[in-house]
Amino acid sequence: MKPRITLITLGVDDLDRAVDFYGRGLGLKTEGIVGKEFEYGAVAFFELEGGLRLALWPRKSLSRDCGLPVSAPSPTDFCLAHNVSSRAEVDTVMDQVRNAGAQIVKAAHDTFYGGYSGYFQDPDKHLWEVTWNPQLLPKE
Repeated sequence: MKPRITLITLGVDDLDRAVDFYGRGLGLKTEGIVGKEFEYGAVAFFELEGGLRLALWPRKSLSRDCGLPVSAPSPTDFCLAHNVSSRAEVDTVMDQVRNAGAQIVKAAHDTFYGGYSGYFQDPDKHLWEVTWNPQLLPKE
């Protein structure tokens, strides 16, 4: 297996709400929901950097596709991180997600590794970290 990820799929309970949060609320680019003509096919894709895509797919559709039952989500099963270029940008993004309807789990704070970060949950309780790490600055 080559060390690459090309698509991150988040199972969501309300696809329209999730698309609104990531598209309108966070400003991620999407063509909207596609595949509505298929019983379990409605999905939305968002272009990220480096060819990576974020997909939002109803949890029931993902369950049917993989064969596992829908279970209670656990926000500590995984965390997506959004690395930014400065401490101020952490605060800006945290304000943006709050205004878009995210729940702030932990306000931005100084970290043990010399950075600055905060945590939020999207409307489906997926956990995100917004972080400025001076050792892992994003490429602009």
